[in-house]
Amino acid sequence: MSGNGLSYSEQGGEAAPELAQEAATTTTPSIPAAFGLFCSDTKKNEDLKQMLESSKDSAKLDAMKRIVGMIAKGKNASELFPAVVKNVASKNIEIKKLVYVYLMRYAEEQQDLALLSISTFQRALKDPNQLIRASALRVLSSIRVPIIVPIMMLAIKEASSDLSPYVRKNAAHAIQKLYSLDPEQKEMLIEVIEKLLRDRSTLVAGSVVMAFEEVCPDRIDLIHKNYRKLCNLLIDVEEWGQVVIIHMLTRYARTQFVSPWKVVEVVEEYSENNFCESDEEQKEKDQKVKGTYSMDPDHRLLLRNTKPLLQSRNAAVVMAVSQLYWHLAPKSEASIVSKSLVRLLRSNREVQYIVLQNIATMSIQRKDMFEPYLKSFYVRSTDPTMIKTLKLEILTNLANEANISTLLREFQTYVKSQDKQFAAATIQAIGRCATNITEVTDTCLNGLVCLLSNRDEIVVAESVVVIKKLLQTQPAHHGEIIKHMAKLLDNITVPVARASILWLIGEYCERVPKIAPDVLRKTAKSFTDEDDLVKLQILNLGAKLYLTNSKQTKLLTQYVLNLGKYDQSYDIRDRTRFIRQLIVPNEKSGALSKYAKKIFLAQKPAPLLESPFKGRDHFQLGTLSHTLNSQATGYLELSDWPEVAPDPSVRNVEIVESAKEWTEILGKPKKEKPTEKFYSESEEEEDESAGTNSSESESGSESEKEDDKEESSSNESGGSSSPSEESSDSESGSKESMAKKASRAANESDSEDAEKKAKGISKKLSTSSSSVTESASSEESSSDSKSESDSKSVSESGKSRSTTASKKEEKPVQDRKTPNKQDVFLLDLDDFCPVTTPVAVPTAAVLSPSVTADLEGLRLPSLSVIDVTTQVSVPTKTHELLHRMSGKGLAAHYHFSRQTGIFGDRMVSVQVTVTNTTDHKIENIHIKEKKLPPGMRMHEFSPIECLEPAGSITVSVGIDFCDSTQIASFQLCTKDDCFDVSIQPPVGELLLPVTMSEKDFKKEQGMLTGMNETSATIAVAPQNSTRLVIIEKLVKAANLGVVPSGQDNIHRFAAKTVHSKSLMLVTVELKESSTAQLVINTEKTVIGSVLLRELKPVLSQG
Repeated sequence: MSGNGLSYSEQGGEAAPELAQEAATTTTPSIPAAFGLFCSDTKKNEDLKQMLESSKDSAKLDAMKRIVGMIAKGKNASELFPAVVKNVASKNIEIKKLVYVYLMRYAEEQQDLALLSISTFQRALKDPNQLIRASALRVLSSIRVPIIVPIMMLAIKEASSDLSPYVRKNAAHAIQKLYSLDPEQKEMLIEVIEKLLRDRSTLVAGSVVMAFEEVCPDRIDLIHKNYRKLCNLLIDVEEWGQVVIIHMLTRYARTQFVSPWKVVEVVEEYSENNFCESDEEQKEKDQKVKGTYSMDPDHRLLLRNTKPLLQSRNAAVVMAVSQLYWHLAPKSEASIVSKSLVRLLRSNREVQYIVLQNIATMSIQRKDMFEPYLKSFYVRSTDPTMIKTLKLEILTNLANEANISTLLREFQTYVKSQDKQFAAATIQAIGRCATNITEVTDTCLNGLVCLLSNRDEIVVAESVVVIKKLLQTQPAHHGEIIKHMAKLLDNITVPVARASILWLIGEYCERVPKIAPDVLRKTAKSFTDEDDLVKLQILNLGAKLYLTNSKQTKLLTQYVLNLGKYDQSYDIRDRTRFIRQLIVPNEKSGALSKYAKKIFLAQKPAPLLESPFKGRDHFQLGTLSHTLNSQATGYLELSDWPEVAPDPSVRNVEIVESAKEWTEILGKPKKEKPTEKFYSESEEEEDESAGTNSSESESGSESEKEDDKEESSSNESGGSSSPSEESSDSESGSKESMAKKASRAANESDSEDAEKKAKGISKKLSTSSSSVTESASSEESSSDSKSESDSKSVSESGKSRSTTASKKEEKPVQDRKTPNKQDVFLLDLDDFCPVTTPVAVPTAAVLSPSVTADLEGLRLPSLSVIDVTTQVSVPTKTHELLHRMSGKGLAAHYHFSRQTGIFGDRMVSVQVTVTNTTDHKIENIHIKEKKLPPGMRMHEFSPIECLEPAGSITVSVGIDFCDSTQIASFQLCTKDDCFDVSIQPPVGELLLPVTMSEKDFKKEQGMLTGMNETSATIAVAPQNSTRLVIIEKLVKAANLGVVPSGQDNIHRFAAKTVHSKSLMLVTVELKESSTAQLVINTEKTVIGSVLLRELKPVLSQG
């Protein structure tokens, strides 16, 4: 948790704690000495004073270590101040550091004595040791005397220009202290803050942002120029600095970017693709959706750079990132914080309390974020009451029709808890569930009625109060429950419960005409002994019965009113006078007495049982104000999203300057060595201008980089691009070093020879295999790869394309003819796959390893092709969707066809075969009421108008599983019936096969190590040890593409996930003694581990 008003001045990164620990360790060399030191014996302090006045540095150092040890133990060492301050000018650095640690602790208490050493501190500010300079500034800023403000101001200005980032960090800390001492120095301090904000050190960033938040949080113009720098430095800043920066950037983003939430409804409306719509109509809709909202690159930069911090070990950092995503991210992306927040529930109870409070607020608005982690909020017997109550609150917020039965069983256990406060809260939770979910209202009501017979009075009382609220929603059906509660009145003593029963009987007295007067009679007897709350309800009951059944209750009511007239409580007396004048007509009665019945027996609205956290969402999550549910001192409110985003160019100032400096540096060697120019002067000018653009693109969003990857790969594998397309690509490229350009240009002649050699080989291959020729007919000619290698070289590590393309090389591109499409080209050698009926063994295996290795050597060194290919094998296994008995004669089976791009690039194609096993027609077979997890989408098949007896038809369905094995549930309906069915994909069907070279495979594998790698050693069955069998087994189990391998014992496979297009690299390395190492590299570690578990039995079983 982070409170915006908390001080940051003495937090992490400083030397004091380290020195204190060092000193503490030296204080226990012997038990007697340590015991004597920490007793309240003044003689020991006298001993320390003598040591401090000694002429030996060793004695002084030993004394200072013992004194700092006292401070670390929490002992008071203030009486030693005069003796310590004498040593402030010591020439021994170790003594001086410890003296400064002591003075920082007591300078504020002993200001007069500290002022005597001002000149010493000023000299120390020039000390060559950075720790001494920093400590002197900290001590100086700790002396809270207005007379030294000018000296402090001068010291801060000098320290802000210090070469040491540690000293500059302490200057930022001193700014806050000086501002609290003298707010009139604000303008001068803002100048120092502006200077420190330009600092590129990660040590300074957190401290200066905290100073900004304390001194001038409204001056967001100071952040504009430093926004991108802060985003990029964030990952390396120390933890408490990260918290401060994230909270500041959250407020900044809410003022500079438009809301990503308003367009959700529009996008959802247009994303519902009508199956019968024409392509033109759909294109128009897509254009409208694209026009509605596009996220600012700087907005995306902030979200992308804070995402890795969700794995931080510091709970405050995780909480800060979570609140940032909650307040700034699109609703579809905010769910990534759920897992990190649930992880924090393993921390200590204080952290749990804060995290659960924030989750409780989140779960009210977006239940889907935490529904998958429902079991994480189950209450443990060891949890303290505050944690139990919060977990119960979250479980109640997450309750829905699907999980309510599970939760009610859990609540039944909680009601039996020995913690009575928690048991009462559980009963309230049951009441809220009954109100929110109408299907279980009667069940909950019956359960609460059963609790009325509980031995525990608190449980019974709370049940009565909740039943009263539930009965208000539909009282006509529950006369028996009211009678049952009236009988309990003699045994219940809790005032709130007694008052609730009396209110119920009075409100619905016409439904229990025989019982109500008797209840009034009994309570009239005990009126004087009742609680004030109960007395008020007795008066109300008498008034209502007087108006509805005056024959039986007239005298009783008058008796009760007389008792109330002389009651000790003025509330009771006032209510008695009011009721008497209203219901008993007399000469003094006013006009209101005519409407007494309407006033007392008016229809009351049913109470709303709401979460106590419902009103907290206007506070920023993770702050002290949110925890207290009231505005704390120093809290800075989040502003509303602007309707129109302010000018984003204000954040470009810093980047343009750095680009100019870079171009000047690049320009110097060119002037010194003009003979070594490779490009013309006009090209160099283009390079310089492109360098400016690239520096801006470096801080662009991750999505732009991914788009550049996809564009570059599609340009290589697609048709020949026009010159205008190439020029536009070169304009959007990023900065590239001169050395890389020169090396690329030097390899041009080699690439030409490689192209010619590849053409010759491709012609031979085209004559020997017609299927290979067909598969290559749609590919691009590699003859124009010379020009494209300059402007469109691809790096799979995420770098942008080159920014330049020479004018001399553009002309041949225009004049060059389109090559014959029947040839097999160099870039296609790894992409061989059949177009005919799919078989178990891929066509890539037709090429011998030696030929493959030769062809691999002919690849252009600057190009890498990773492209999705057609499926190698189609699984024949079918799964039952609907049994004929359950479907009343309608049966359905499904299998995964592994066809790409039918319903969209993110959808998995599923073939559903529907069979009519009855002797009559089945009409209007269609899909209805999809119950999909958040983010999952489904493309339905067109309704089947009629299916003849014994007839069968196969239709296609597209499902976006979001790279997970979650179940897609929906209803398969006919004209008369609906049947609940579900489809769950094996993880191998969430992949698309990919073709790549062995070199590219190893390159990508090298970038997906560590946490992105999962492996296992398996025992391989003897019949599964050959190459063909391994390929056949694996491509049947998972939709993988085969990667050529130059080694007989290593088999490689590659794929991309359908939804996020993340690479999935599979390696099978056969070892001795019939074992194999199975390795999977992917960013999607969960999918990787599941795939590993599914592939292990494939090779181990015969």
